[in-house]
Amino acid sequence: MNSKYYIPAKSASAPLTVDVTPESAGWTESSLCVVELGAGDSVTRKSGVDEIIVIPLAGSASVEAEGIAFELTGRASVFDGPSDFAYVGRDTEFTVSSEAGGRFALCGARAKKKLPFRYGPAADIPVELRGAGNCSRQVHNFGTAGVFEADSIIACEVITPGGNWSSYPAHKHDENSEVESQLEEIYYFEIADGPDGSAGFGYHRVYGTPERPIEVLEEVRSGDVVLVPHGYHGPSIAAPGYHMYYLNVMAGPGDERAWKICDDPAHTWLRGSWEHQEIDPRLPLHEKRSR
Repeated sequence: MNSKYYIPAKSASAPLTVDVTPESAGWTESSLCVVELGAGDSVTRKSGVDEIIVIPLAGSASVEAEGIAFELTGRASVFDGPSDFAYVGRDTEFTVSSEAGGRFALCGARAKKKLPFRYGPAADIPVELRGAGNCSRQVHNFGTAGVFEADSIIACEVITPGGNWSSYPAHKHDENSEVESQLEEIYYFEIADGPDGSAGFGYHRVYGTPERPIEVLEEVRSGDVVLVPHGYHGPSIAAPGYHMYYLNVMAGPGDERAWKICDDPAHTWLRGSWEHQEIDPRLPLHEKRSR
């Protein structure tokens, strides 16, 4: 069932394929643009009141701002390991250019203070193997709290092997408390093709509470986006034979930059079952590169 929280691939105007703003999403903090550049092309934007993390999804790029240029080695695809990235503070004009062309995510969040233009090397990104059994997944914590300094943005990548479930058990983070953070979340998906080139797919679920209902169940393919304004979200299910990638971009209005979650109490027992299972032997799906 298609809902207003599902944004199909290539819904934006070129060179953007995704263009989620707080205004278009109906919230106040998180944003995401995905730009596709041809060989030799570039795009210039102003961060305005947002802080931005530029991360290659496919290809390499140069990111220039304030008279400084960072060369991002990037990667062939999102399944080729973590990528280096660039951080652009608020109130900054920046240019992303690519000699060979590629696809690049501009992860954004409203920021109260301006932090300096910086480079994040791929070799410094913690790679976490989370869960076990058919709930095993791989997390690239490139822009999470405690890993990379930012004002409000929290961003990471998750790779789920074909047939596995991630973002599971379902959890929420839609109110500020001692155990939970209020965070708006964007899921951007890419799905690996099958060995014969067939297009892969997966599924994503969002559901609410009696006080704040929401119902989303979407088949997702490469380039699709699902918005999570509130409620429990998960699972993200990778169809057998097709690895799933998603990019998470989160931010909230609270003063603390933290990812604090509450499981759906009906399913939190599943975490204990992982103690008796091995991590999926397909993980990690890459060898972490050094620079």
